[in-house]
Parts: sequence; structure tokens; C-alpha cells
Amino acid sequence: MSAPPVLTRLPRSYLFVPGDRPERFAKARVAGADMVIVDLEDAVAPESKPRARAALAAALDEAVPLIVRVNAAGTPWFDEDIELCRHPGVAAIMLPKAEGIEAICAVVETIYKDVLPIIESARGVEAVRDIACVPGVARLAFGSVDLALDLGIDCAPDGGEIELQGFRSQLVLASRLAGLDAPIDGVSLVIDDFDRLHADAQRARRQGFGAKLCIHPKQIAAVQAVFTPSAEQLDWARGVRDVFVAAGGAAVVMDGRMVDSPIYQRALAVLRSAGLEA
Repeated sequence: MSAPPVLTRLPRSYLFVPGDRPERFAKARVAGADMVIVDLEDAVAPESKPRARAALAAALDEAVPLIVRVNAAGTPWFDEDIELCRHPGVAAIMLPKAEGIEAICAVVETIYKDVLPIIESARGVEAVRDIACVPGVARLAFGSVDLALDLGIDCAPDGGEIELQGFRSQLVLASRLAGLDAPIDGVSLVIDDFDRLHADAQRARRQGFGAKLCIHPKQIAAVQAVFTPSAEQLDWARGVRDVFVAAGGAAVVMDGRMVDSPIYQRALAVLRSAGLEA
């Protein structure tokens, strides 16, 4: 029997690289992340933003497209950032401080690129269901650090941001209702504490997230390991699929456990998350 076809895998890791550090662009592209985000916003000082935009323009390559995090709508740099994103080497636009549908609609209607809104304020959380439903929104991202600041929440340094779990769930629910892929969790500020990073990613996956933002190449392997089904999980998913199909869609027992339609759908989701034909 031939192997099932491999489909395009949903990105699991998104690596930020500062827009004013063009010497890091090539390194970021080969660091192993599923997608690279050139950051023109938080990583770049105001006086350096024109230089960062020029550096990005010189580095864009249609063969290896990048995501660009532009400056927020209403800032002095937004219009020029969006104009640069017309380039075919820009795969999508990450839009920070998303708090409503107006800026997103304007971007989509102007340059016809997918948008990844970052929900990182109280207003953003309030509007997240409307934002998720805008045609052209590909996936939601969670801005944990900025949201905690906006809400005055003091996250425990070793608590895995448990204080923000309820807000994370809002993104998961909005994504499901809008038919979007599972959202992208925010950054973990730890770089060398791999146990903490692994725990952060595991928490996000259990809560319904499908990927995570990374701020350093050292984080990529741990994040991708968490969001990639193991060989054991894939064997389970294939087994569930096969016995359920063989039973004609009726509930059946496999390895002493009942398999019904919800379990079957979960198995198919596991296969799809690995880029396999379900």
C-alpha cells in the first residue's frame, strides 16, 4: 500500500527577526521555523524605522516569502509599511494592536494579502469575534505581554501566564466560530529555560492553540516538538480512522476504549496537523 500523500503542514512556529538587523534575515530563514516574521514594530526604535523598511525592501525574495509585522494603524509608519507589503515576497501581514475591523478591511481590500491580527489589548479581546470573521484574516495571534500590560495584570514570573488563560480561550473560541485555523500563542520570554518553554507550549496546545511565536532560534525545536504529533499519536489516529471507517461510522471499541464520531473527528484532526491526508 502506498503512503498517504503529504499535504502542506500548518505552520507551528513563527520566528521574529528585527527589521533593522538585515544581517539576521538569511539566518532566520534557515533557522528551522515554519515562518519568519520581519518585525518593523516593537523591535525597531522610531528613528530606525525608515532604515528597517529599506533593509526589508532590499531583502524580499519571491522564492522565500516572509511575513511582515507592520506598525499599527494610526502610527506615522503604517501607510509606508503597507505599501511595501505589496511586494510578492511578502506572504502575509501581521497587524499589531488589532482592535476592530476597519484597519484589517482596509489592508485586505488594498493589497489583497492575508492578515494575522495580533489581539493584545482589552479592545482587541472585546472585538475578537468580529475580527476573526473578516475575509482575509488567516489566523489570530495572541499578544500576551501587551495584553497583560493593558489590563494591569501582574503575571507571575514562573506561573506560565496562568492569569491570561481566560483571554487565550477567547481567541480559540473566536477562531473556531469563524472557521479559522487554531490561533498562534504569544511569545515566551525565556530563551535558555527549555523546561519552562516546553511547559508554556504544552499549555497553549492543550488550550487549543496550534502554533507559537518565537523570539529566538533556540526556541524553535521545543515549540515544533510540542505542536507536532508524535509517532505514537499518529499510530493512534490511523487506528481510530481505520476501525471507525471499517465499522461504517458506527461506534466501535478499539484497545478497550469506545470510538465514536467525536473521537474519529479528533483522529482526523491529528492527521491533518501533521500534514497527512486524513
